[in-house]
Amino acid sequence: MSSLVVRMLRHGLLYDGADLGLIGTGTGASTALAVRRLGDKHVTTMDVDPYLTEAATERLASLGMSPRVVTCDAMEPLPGDFDRIVSLVALRNLASVLAALRPGGRLVTTLARMNVIVTADKEADGCARGVVEWDRAGFMGTRAGSDYPPGAGETFAAVRDREGQQVTEGRYPVLNVAEAWDVRAMLELAVPGVETRYEESGEQRTAWLVHTDGSWARAEATWIDPPMVHQGGPRRLWTALERIRHRLNAEGGLPIYGSHVHITPDGVCHFTRGTWSASYG
Repeated sequence: MSSLVVRMLRHGLLYDGADLGLIGTGTGASTALAVRRLGDKHVTTMDVDPYLTEAATERLASLGMSPRVVTCDAMEPLPGDFDRIVSLVALRNLASVLAALRPGGRLVTTLARMNVIVTADKEADGCARGVVEWDRAGFMGTRAGSDYPPGAGETFAAVRDREGQQVTEGRYPVLNVAEAWDVRAMLELAVPGVETRYEESGEQRTAWLVHTDGSWARAEATWIDPPMVHQGGPRRLWTALERIRHRLNAEGGLPIYGSHVHITPDGVCHFTRGTWSASYG
């Protein structure tokens, strides 16, 4: 059993008699763990892929377990209401899960492209308030059917070796943004929807950033030398990234982890920490 799944369930503060909505059935292993803790009648597990829900139902039955298994889209209204909702997929908007959470209930989820764990408790006003945990997790993003949304492969190919409209020397070494989780989360807040790529060949490092609005950036350098940065489109993506890295170097950390979260009924997360604030969703 994945230690990450165990951590997510622990963040949910499960208790006897709690009705749990588990998003992301997968193989059914996480559902089996939840059933062991709460019992069949208190667990509803959901996945958008009918193949996965059917296979998981069979596996769970072979273990003598019969929780409610539902094929549904987590971005649409959920089948019921719950005291606890734990999402094992990364959500882009939290409106549907917040609507399905009972007052006093707790939500645990990650967010698409951010690798953060949000825990929040629903209050009488219909909003949920909580924190970004001092913990990290990475799950696949939600999908609306059996296929994932098209990736940015064609866009990356188009700008792979393109000469930039702006060509400058970067301030910091080339970074694999996807592996620098704090930086990645802050970049998503600054430029929602940006996609990343990274390659190494010996000591040669190259990173790309692209966005659906046509913005793109490519940075390449040897080892930790300052990179040559090519950028194009309406926004300067590498410049936005370097602002975040400068803040990290200047302050010794970034404000996203440990921040307070206020989730409004429209599913938007509002983050605050000190004088810093940002929104997602």
